[in-house]
Amino acid sequence: MNISDLSQLNRRPVPAFPGWWAALGPGVVWMALAQGSGELIWWPYMVAKYGLTFIWLLAPACLLQYPLNLEIGRYTLLTGESIFHGFIRLHRGFGIFLWLLMSVSFLWFGAFASAGGTAMAELTHWPDGWSQRGQSLFWGYASIVVFVSAILASGVVYTLIERFMKLVALVTVVGLLSACMQTEVLASLPQFLRGLLGPTDAIPRPWEPADASKLLTAITFAGLGGFWILFYSYWLRDKGAGMAGLIGRITGLGGSEEAVLSDGFLPSDDSQSANNWLVWRRFLSTDILVGIIGNLFTTLMTCLLAYALLFPKGLLPQEYELAVVQSQFFAVSWGEIGRLLFLVIAAAFLTDTWLATADAVSRIQADIVMTLFPKSRCLPARNWYYIFLALLTVITSFTMQLDAPGPLILTSALIGFIGTIIFPVALYQLNHKLLPPHLPAWARPKHRPWLLGISFLVYLTLAVLYLKSSLGY
Repeated sequence: MNISDLSQLNRRPVPAFPGWWAALGPGVVWMALAQGSGELIWWPYMVAKYGLTFIWLLAPACLLQYPLNLEIGRYTLLTGESIFHGFIRLHRGFGIFLWLLMSVSFLWFGAFASAGGTAMAELTHWPDGWSQRGQSLFWGYASIVVFVSAILASGVVYTLIERFMKLVALVTVVGLLSACMQTEVLASLPQFLRGLLGPTDAIPRPWEPADASKLLTAITFAGLGGFWILFYSYWLRDKGAGMAGLIGRITGLGGSEEAVLSDGFLPSDDSQSANNWLVWRRFLSTDILVGIIGNLFTTLMTCLLAYALLFPKGLLPQEYELAVVQSQFFAVSWGEIGRLLFLVIAAAFLTDTWLATADAVSRIQADIVMTLFPKSRCLPARNWYYIFLALLTVITSFTMQLDAPGPLILTSALIGFIGTIIFPVALYQLNHKLLPPHLPAWARPKHRPWLLGISFLVYLTLAVLYLKSSLGY
């Protein structure tokens, strides 16, 4: 089959919508991963250091990702294929380029396990006699062992990921909301809200050029930037959303193996499929907004707490103290018990990023190999998934020793930023040029993708500004 020829795909009726409670989930996973992948790190850091100077950029930065998620999800719901499969259909060489770039960007995500390990190290001060770095790495490795074991023992791997991420998101939101209700924090709320509308005062301390990359990362990754944003396609796929309900799911060793198709299907042109697609399209917008608005709300709470509790004292969450400094968020509510509770939550908050990322990247690698090299399909998708999961576990276990969590996370983010500039153009070509001629009229885009164009121009501008800053102009 010619990889770029969509006309060779078989047609099937669009599966019926299973109901909102059963369908919603990928957006919550998106939200929980976004929280751990930067919102607990870079935005509180910028607020703790520079006050409200940049906080007005947060809401627009989050909303910029809506059109990208919409186009990513649209392709998967209409074909059942992953978004990377679509990129390869655009051009094989382009797909390989993105594959290599993505692989490099995710060499360092073990840093999230060690960042979570900082919380457990502060909580337990164990193993006795070890340095803070050694204790953090110990707990980081321990969390990886626990998560890999859970994946292996699971029935459907995505179901495990979704349930765990929902739990972490719920506990975190409840805990942060409770902390924000305290008198000391509420006193800062009016000024904080004014800061959301634009800078209210002069920058409180001299700007440090080294923070340019951190601000860039905070803006671009307000949600899931870079290659992280492509994960949404794979969560929709294993959730069985739209045409992906015909594809099959990756299962753990505790579940029966399912046949997972590489190539997807096109929707049949019938009235029932058209009606089903209308519901799925509404679901897609709602699920994305659940993730974006939920993530924005959580990030605003961490920034409010940083403004009220860290900024006046000049405390900055960074290096191996990412979670330790911010444990004061809960201490203001519940004293020492609150501090300890935050450390437990932060450990889950950050290490669940390793879990979700290891799972998603393993899916992507397996999918790309099976798409580019048809002979590889002699091995089931589940086998390829576990091969790459093992490789990623070994690689990230090594790379997490190379530096403190902050610089490693930043390195991954900056590499992924290149993808953020490329994706809007590729998504436009895929969903508005390549795919529509093969779709029934009711499934084709109804409007020009001007929101996608805005996202592209903003990310391109940020890239230019970052380059100028880096080169000293």
